Amino acid sequence: MDYGLILEYGWVLLVLIALEGILAADNALVMAIMVKHLPEDQRKKALFYGLAGAFVFRFASLFAISFLVDVWQVQALGALYLIFIATNHLVKKFVLRKGEHTDVKGAKGSGFWVTVLKVELADIAFAVDSILAAVALAVTLPTTNLPPIGGMDGGQFLVILAGGVIGLIIMRFAATYFVKLLKRKPGLETAAFLIVGWVGVKLAVYTLAHPALGILYKGFPKLPAWKISFWIVLVGIALGGWFLSKEHPLPLEDETEEGLNQEEKMLKKAP
Repeated sequence: MDYGLILEYGWVLLVLIALEGILAADNALVMAIMVKHLPEDQRKKALFYGLAGAFVFRFASLFAISFLVDVWQVQALGALYLIFIATNHLVKKFVLRKGEHTDVKGAKGSGFWVTVLKVELADIAFAVDSILAAVALAVTLPTTNLPPIGGMDGGQFLVILAGGVIGLIIMRFAATYFVKLLKRKPGLETAAFLIVGWVGVKLAVYTLAHPALGILYKGFPKLPAWKISFWIVLVGIALGGWFLSKEHPLPLEDETEEGLNQEEKMLKKAP
């Protein structure tokens, strides 16, 4: 048994769990905000459809990308997209100074099915974000003896699948904890998007080393120096997000069910 291989895969899975946790909580909070104008019975149904859509789109994105992952044009688009969403978030937050989730406030007053449609569109965007970030982390992992799935090594596919499933579990059962964590340490969300952008850079490096392009040496993405540099920066961003984030203490009543805000209560009541 190759313990080095297990260690490397385990480390990537832990990073995926942390990243999926932040993105899943953000996804769940956006859904809750989008449906909160509906009557309670419709709100529960809309959240159910939203959670079901998140499940379907997450797996559809995973299986689609597994067959396209070796196409350098897809890799390039994925890298550009990850870098774009990270840059877009940072520009809105620090340059334009827009409040969080302003893009979903327009849902107020929408009918039930229009709201469900908006929730599903948000699910698609979050699914693509999540799977592309996971793929960018996994594609440079060492190959295994497992049979390939699509154009991806079986081991790489399984670690992405595990991260996606854990993200869905977090969205359904642990979202309230992550929502409160994000409120207590808002810098974690910025760190998460910085990590997404840095992962986009990793995917860009992997793309530039594709044999069809040959801009970088084919083995460059697997060089120890590059791998170590990548993980040092990633861990540095995560630690910076935790320790440099100005802590916002939660009111004492937030530790109880009664203290959860309206969005968190809806997430707990979702089917």
